[in-house]
Amino acid sequence: HPALSPDEKTLYFASDMPGTLGQSDLFKVKINDDGSFGSPENLGNTINTEGRETFPFVNDENEIYFASDGHPGLGGLDIFVSKINADGTFYEVQNVGADANSPKDDFAYLIDTKSRRGFFSSNRDGGQGYDDIYKFLETRRLTCEQLLYGEITDLATAEVLPNAKITLLDDKLNLISTAVSDEKGNYSLPVECGKRYSVRAAKEEYTTKEQIITIAAANGKTHLPFALEKATCKVAVGDDLGKCFGIKMIYFDFDKSDIRIEAALDLEKILDVMNQYPAMKLDIRSHTDSRGSFKYNEALSDRRAKSTINWLIKNGVSPKRLVGKGYGENQLVNNCSDGVKCSEEEHQFNRR
Repeated sequence: HPALSPDEKTLYFASDMPGTLGQSDLFKVKINDDGSFGSPENLGNTINTEGRETFPFVNDENEIYFASDGHPGLGGLDIFVSKINADGTFYEVQNVGADANSPKDDFAYLIDTKSRRGFFSSNRDGGQGYDDIYKFLETRRLTCEQLLYGEITDLATAEVLPNAKITLLDDKLNLISTAVSDEKGNYSLPVECGKRYSVRAAKEEYTTKEQIITIAAANGKTHLPFALEKATCKVAVGDDLGKCFGIKMIYFDFDKSDIRIEAALDLEKILDVMNQYPAMKLDIRSHTDSRGSFKYNEALSDRRAKSTINWLIKNGVSPKRLVGKGYGENQLVNNCSDGVKCSEEEHQFNRR
């Protein structure tokens, strides 16, 4: 029962080859550019059982449909569906229901994701032969759906906060989507089942708050409220954003100017502040430790300032709002100057 993936780079099929968990299992195999095949991989025990798994079909929404008599069903072979994760694992398997499945054998399910029309085969009562082909229109979605929702309130007064910005990020801090709380302080965002997200709530005159949440692997809603604290600092010209908003120094590796992952987390906070204050302009000052020549360190710190500026520009800040300069080893925060023996940690404090 061969079935190509929509991109035609993977072939799914049924087999009872060695390593099969049941009477027949579903496998996949990579199709190489020259037309040869990789090594077959068993889809694992989320999909496969001790019974028969057959007739795979994968659509362009990363859903795999198949027939099985090993998963709980209505009788004989039933049709099941699961979502394929980006890492190749699978969500919980779901029976597509009594509209398609019967007490007899139901299998070979195909669906067009645009029209939601499709076909399957069955030997159910009322057919014209042993196995007949049936057509259908899908009127309700069966795959796992989740909604993230919550209320944004003032931490001290519990007052609802409208017009707060909610930002949804994946576990690598890539932007997924945004929402704005309504007049009652409520927000909602569609999310994927079983995924881990960082969720950030921001509002002018409040301290931005971020929470990490893992969404349930079943249909439903996930509740995530935010209680924001009133910012104690009002920004004025010449203020240090780090001190004002509790942002740490952004440190660099020795002799490097690229932004580290932990540094990007703090730059995200600066980005939020700049989004809250669209007229704000920022002066970025970068420094090195004392190791290396004075001239080299001045150039290195200048690269670090530019690296920070480029990160902010890449994430939507206008270049007109940013200036920066490298100060080399001119402004050390401790006594680790040339000739003074210091630990790596002490040197690190100056690479900022």
